[in-house]
Amino acid sequence: MTANLEYTPFELMAVAGARELKDGEVVLVGLGLPMIASFLAKRTHAPNITLLFELGVVDPEPVHTGVGLADPRVWYRAKSLSSFVDMGTILHKGLVDVGFLGGLETDAYGNLNTTLIGDPQGKFRHFTGSGGANDLASCARRTIIIIRHEARKIKEAVSFVTSPGYLRGGGNREAAGLRGGPSRVITDKAIFDFDPESKRMRLMSIHLGATLDDVLANLAFQPIVPSDPPATEPPTAEQVRLIREEIDPEGMYAG
Repeated sequence: MTANLEYTPFELMAVAGARELKDGEVVLVGLGLPMIASFLAKRTHAPNITLLFELGVVDPEPVHTGVGLADPRVWYRAKSLSSFVDMGTILHKGLVDVGFLGGLETDAYGNLNTTLIGDPQGKFRHFTGSGGANDLASCARRTIIIIRHEARKIKEAVSFVTSPGYLRGGGNREAAGLRGGPSRVITDKAIFDFDPESKRMRLMSIHLGATLDDVLANLAFQPIVPSDPPATEPPTAEQVRLIREEIDPEGMYAG
């Protein structure tokens, strides 16, 4: 991203995530950029979305970005304070339209790894694992992946499938008992969707300040690339103002 652009890469990622949300949808929100994206959508084009936090908070109006979703400042004026069990029930009933996901790695078919990474010497490092991510990836009507654009993080195949995308090689999710699937991958260089036939990741747009060569050089596989990929629509001045002045004024996630 060039220095003279009037927004940060993370602000652009948040705006791109917000644009994927439609008014009236039920959105399960995670910490970080998904939270910024969701509150931005609610303050702009989607005032009637319902936001859920996995610990049981429904439609809060935060007075601070907080230091985690368990921070009570994030719960302010919530319509309900419930539990993980209730959020899981809503998710497994198929009532969640959109969920945001991130991870250590994603791959050409939108599978996510948050469990372990190995190296050629056979050494493995374990991480936090699934939490609720597998449930979200399996049960939401669609998911949006937000991840840094690095070859070590976006690979042909993840080291371990923690949360299923389109399975290995674009397998049949419905036959596996899974609902929905990944719809977008938003990085700090580009936006991808998934080809309807092969289910392989496909380039949708390139962010201003990046080039096609830059995008491809920082992937560990070859996505489907259209003949003339467009530029990603940049954030508006009002979207940037809302992020910086009202939603994330300390720049904890979008700075």
